[in-house]
Amino acid sequence: MAMRRTPRRSDRATLRGASDDYWSLSARPLHSLVLLLPLVIAYEVMALTYLTEWSSGIQRTVLAHRLLSSFLELFGVIGLMLPGPLMLLVLLAWHIFSKDRWTLRPLVLVGMVLESILWALPLVVFAALLQRAEAAAALAAGTDLHTLSTGARVAISLGAGLYEELLFRLIAIALLHAIVKDLLDQSESIARVVAIVVSSLLFAIYHPITGPAGIEWWKLIFYFTAGVFFASLYLARGFGVVVATHAAYDIIVLVLLHRP
Repeated sequence: MAMRRTPRRSDRATLRGASDDYWSLSARPLHSLVLLLPLVIAYEVMALTYLTEWSSGIQRTVLAHRLLSSFLELFGVIGLMLPGPLMLLVLLAWHIFSKDRWTLRPLVLVGMVLESILWALPLVVFAALLQRAEAAAALAAGTDLHTLSTGARVAISLGAGLYEELLFRLIAIALLHAIVKDLLDQSESIARVVAIVVSSLLFAIYHPITGPAGIEWWKLIFYFTAGVFFASLYLARGFGVVVATHAAYDIIVLVLLHRP
């Protein structure tokens, strides 16, 4: 009679396709979902509080958020608050379809926050080397940062982290990867390189990189390099970490290092 061996812990981890260590759990959609949920809520509350002119009914927001909202309106979905819940639903669906366990570890979430702050520091140093730290972090919000309150700058920082990463990493990289790998039948390595480079170029163009004399090349270099950095971090460490890193960078530059 053939004997069936009970899978050991390591075998079960292999069958699931990932282990239960910090580096694996923090890159999975469940921990990203739980990490980003309070950021989405905080942004929406702070946007209503600090970015909304109630007399006119106009709400200033990050351009990526506005673009995503406009896209959703094409399908009859109306409301500035929808991109955030949609992002959370995508992560939830990703978790469910991956058939992963509902294993949630609070210490992993703490580690993700600390890791994201550490990842933000090299970008702060790079911006400082360009001697344009604050200008390099200026977002396409259509307003002068010096006119914004601290709360408004925090809201913009959170919005940039959430919705620029949703647009340029979670959506753009997935689409570019699918086009190159599936439609053009290229290798995985080529698909990844193309997705990183093209999404980073789009990320750079998305920001204001022109001045009175034309293209300001230091801005193009900064935003493209930042795009490559965020794209590589997203592929290596997952969506939650890259969103938190982007938000941490902007908070450091726009809030902590801001000089009125």
